[in-house]
Amino acid sequence: MNKHLLFGAAAAVLALSSCKNSEFEGYEKTEAGLYYKFFNHDENGLKPNIGDGIAFSYMIKKQSNDSLLVDSKTVSRDGTGITKFLMPKSSFVGSVEDALMMMSKGDSAAFIISADSFFLKTQKSPSLPAHIRPGDRLLVIIKVADVKTKKEIEEIQKQEQAKMAEETMKRQAEEKPALDKYLADNKITTKATASGLIYIETKKGTGANPKPTDSVTVHYNGTFLDGRVFDSSIGKQPVTFPLGNVIPGWIEGMQLMKKGGKAKLIIPSNLAYGQGNQGIPPFSTLLFDVELIDIKTSGK
Repeated sequence: MNKHLLFGAAAAVLALSSCKNSEFEGYEKTEAGLYYKFFNHDENGLKPNIGDGIAFSYMIKKQSNDSLLVDSKTVSRDGTGITKFLMPKSSFVGSVEDALMMMSKGDSAAFIISADSFFLKTQKSPSLPAHIRPGDRLLVIIKVADVKTKKEIEEIQKQEQAKMAEETMKRQAEEKPALDKYLADNKITTKATASGLIYIETKKGTGANPKPTDSVTVHYNGTFLDGRVFDSSIGKQPVTFPLGNVIPGWIEGMQLMKKGGKAKLIIPSNLAYGQGNQGIPPFSTLLFDVELIDIKTSGK
C-alpha cells in the first residue's frame, strides 16, 4: 500500500488538546473529533510535521466487528511491514495523518476514524467498498518506527547522492582496466571498431546483413566480465525485436552478422547502458554471445 492509498492531499488542521467525552470506552477524543488510545507514548518525543519523514507499521480493521482489512506486513514491499514516506497534509479532520502527527518514535496507539472519509477523501475512492456502509468506523492501530525532520532527510539524501557519485566515478575509472585485463586473460587480440565495439565472429552466416530498420530473431546470452549472467534467451524461445530499438552496441554488431551466424559482442558501457539500468551497474562492459536466427526486412 503506497502513500497515495493511505494519504491524500486535502488540507486540515488538528486540535491536539483532548477531551474525555468519548463514546468509545478506553479512548480519549481530540477537539477535532479523533478518538485515540496510546499503548506507548513519549509525550516529549519528536512528532512529525508536514514534509518530515515517518516510518511506521499499521493494521486497519472494521471497528464494529474487529475484522481485519489491511495489515502492513502483507502489503509492504520488503516484508517488514514498515511504510516510509514524507508526511503529507491531512486529508480530512480526524484523519490517519492527524493520528500520525500525534505520535513520536516508539509510540504505539489505536485510533477510531470515519470509514466514509478514509475511503472517499484519503483514498479518493469513487464510492465506498461493498463491505463498508455510510457511518461505519475504522480501527487503525499504528506503531511508529522512526521520525526524521525534513532537514535530516535532506542531509541523508545529500550523503546518499555523494556516495552514489563517488561510486559512479570509481566504476568509470575501473571500466577500461577491467576490460583490458579481460582481453589479456582471454588472449583476445581482435581490434575494436571505431566506436569501441569488439566483434568476434564464431560462426559464419549466409545472405545479407540486417539493416537498422529490420527486425531480427536471435538467441543470446549476456554476461558481465566476471561471467555472471544478467540476461539470456538460452533454454527459452528465441527473441524477435526491431534492431533499431536496442543498445548501440547491438545495432552495430548485428549489422556485421548474417543469418545463421554466431558472434561474441564485447560492448563497452558507452555503447550499452552508460550509467546503469535495471540491474546493470554504471559503466559496465557487457558480453553477448549471439546467434542470428532470422531477419525480417521492414515492410515485409
